[in-house]
Amino acid sequence: MASFIIEGGCRLNGEITPQGAKNEALQIICAVLLTPEEVIIENIPDILDVNNLISLLGDMGVTTKRINENTWSFKADNVDLAYLESPEFLKKSASLRGSVMIIGPLVTRFGKALLPKPGGDKIGRRRLDTHFEGIQKLGAEFNYDSDQQIYFITADKLKGAYMLLDEASVTGTANIIMAAVLAEGETTIYNAACEPYLQQLCKMLNRMGAKITGIASNLIRIEGVESLGGTTHRILPDMIEIGSFIGMAAMTSSEITIKNVAYDELGIIPDTFRRLGITLERRGDDIHIPRHKDYTIDTFIDGSILTIADAPWPGLTPDLISVLLVVATQAQGSVLIHQKMFESRLFFVDKLIDMGAQIILCDPHRATVIGTGRRSMRATTMTSPDIRAGIALLIAAMCAEGKSTIHNIDQIDRGYQNIDVRLNQLGANIMRMD
Repeated sequence: MASFIIEGGCRLNGEITPQGAKNEALQIICAVLLTPEEVIIENIPDILDVNNLISLLGDMGVTTKRINENTWSFKADNVDLAYLESPEFLKKSASLRGSVMIIGPLVTRFGKALLPKPGGDKIGRRRLDTHFEGIQKLGAEFNYDSDQQIYFITADKLKGAYMLLDEASVTGTANIIMAAVLAEGETTIYNAACEPYLQQLCKMLNRMGAKITGIASNLIRIEGVESLGGTTHRILPDMIEIGSFIGMAAMTSSEITIKNVAYDELGIIPDTFRRLGITLERRGDDIHIPRHKDYTIDTFIDGSILTIADAPWPGLTPDLISVLLVVATQAQGSVLIHQKMFESRLFFVDKLIDMGAQIILCDPHRATVIGTGRRSMRATTMTSPDIRAGIALLIAAMCAEGKSTIHNIDQIDRGYQNIDVRLNQLGANIMRMD
């Protein structure tokens, strides 16, 4: 199990460019299964989850070619459906949460898909009902083998339907959209997710010949087409990494510039950090964070304690809750952090308390951070439970006095490309131990 050894107290300085968005990449790469023609994808992040998905598609018979560091070519003109029943496929796809999004493309184009119960972060229950119920309404049949824990999905020909999703699931909406683009007739999806990454998927599919309207809203209509062609697509910068860098700069009293952030796609993220007292300067499409000697958490208009909560887009993404929580520990003032969408993402808080943070964990969903200004945090040894908590613990370790160790950094590698190398170039002192 690989580890990071972090020397705290180092200030960062310079420029850093965010990687391509992981959450968008997983959707976009699955979409290449919808056409036998070549699809070129630019700005793909070189991270474990994405690389594992590319490897899985290659094993399925998709021709994959790396054009340069972050650009790949895909051609799904010879997909091996028999491979889906192999033990190797079942093992690989079970370990990758993003593999659930191959169902829609496979069923709509080939009439068949298999999916073992998928893995991913251990952040609580993440049900697949929205995926399955939506694709079932298009005419697919689902059967679950409880002994093997495998879903078998079949369909003769999907047909458009009206559906009101029980939750605005991002991956569920993406899966249903990919299934519907080749279905007969019109599909209407109400209470659809509308994140920028989902908008990107829809725009790419339309360039391939799909007929999708209502993009960026929660009411999406899709007129099915006979086939899709190839295209070239560029992935947006990762908003979660951008938010992580903002928090990192404030926590370590550093001055950095985050380059090419696609600012207009960040929604309320910049303003949420401003409510924690952090100054952000927009410079074209860059964000400059000046050095913060201190920062003060805002209150509500009536003077009551601020609450920050996640919500479906255009609300605050849940993937930044861990970062915002750790940033608040060095602020002046108090804030209630409410993680509504996952029930186990705050269970890393005990590590921050061990480091000296003033936090009350109210329940699995809520934590109150009592900020007393700049407060020396103690170095410690900890284990990363998931990607987002892992980056929050890394930020805390960079702020602490002395050397901290973080084990299980494979979790961090799943979401952040060469994070130690990139931060060391700005002045951090992070050593990787394999």
